[in-house]
Amino acid sequence: MPHPFEMPRNYIDRIVARQGREHTCETFDTEKTALVVVDMQNYFMDESQQAGCPVGQTIVDNVNRIADTVRRTGGIVIWIQNLAPADTPVSWKTAHERNLPEKGDIRISSMTRGAWPFELWPTLDVQEEDHRVIKRRYSAFIQGSSDIELVLRDHGIENVLICGVATNVCCESTARDAMMLNYRTLMVSDGCATATDEEHANALKAFYLHFGDVQATDELCARLEASDRRNAPAAAE
Repeated sequence: MPHPFEMPRNYIDRIVARQGREHTCETFDTEKTALVVVDMQNYFMDESQQAGCPVGQTIVDNVNRIADTVRRTGGIVIWIQNLAPADTPVSWKTAHERNLPEKGDIRISSMTRGAWPFELWPTLDVQEEDHRVIKRRYSAFIQGSSDIELVLRDHGIENVLICGVATNVCCESTARDAMMLNYRTLMVSDGCATATDEEHANALKAFYLHFGDVQATDELCARLEASDRRNAPAAAE
């Protein structure tokens, strides 16, 4: 099952004192909303892989449900895949040197187009209308990592919802940078996964205090659907 998580009351109280409400994202312009699913690839999901996070398998149903809700309410879905270029030992040597040489080599060979570990987890509901983005760093938004901003701008996106693995690495890095680039950003507490409950909770608490919103799947989908219903009459006129 997904990581058990509940935002501590004292964190909520601090946010309410600062912004006057518990959630920044109480309502959405759903047609300006994107679900960004980070690195739900075999390499990061399957227990046979050196970076496998089996908890990631337990969030697939939630991610698929959110993706369906986002599509039905007029938003877009973006599936991100991490790529490790062959020149990683030079172009990103500060990351490469944090692995034993043999482990670094496995990461590069695994994070290559056409390799099974590179592929998205097979039970993810990827639709033809969705977008696929390749990134080369933990964050999809850092300069030179991907073209995600072009996709978001082309679709007039203002709200970014983050799911995927790992909560405290690529999900958090991407979410923080999205907020810094002026996207209204939300991390889904039971739509992200990492190695331990502690790492998961620490990432979400820090993000909630300083960068954006945190909601669970049920609450998020209900808010998206309610926002879509409220927006429908205006759209019809």
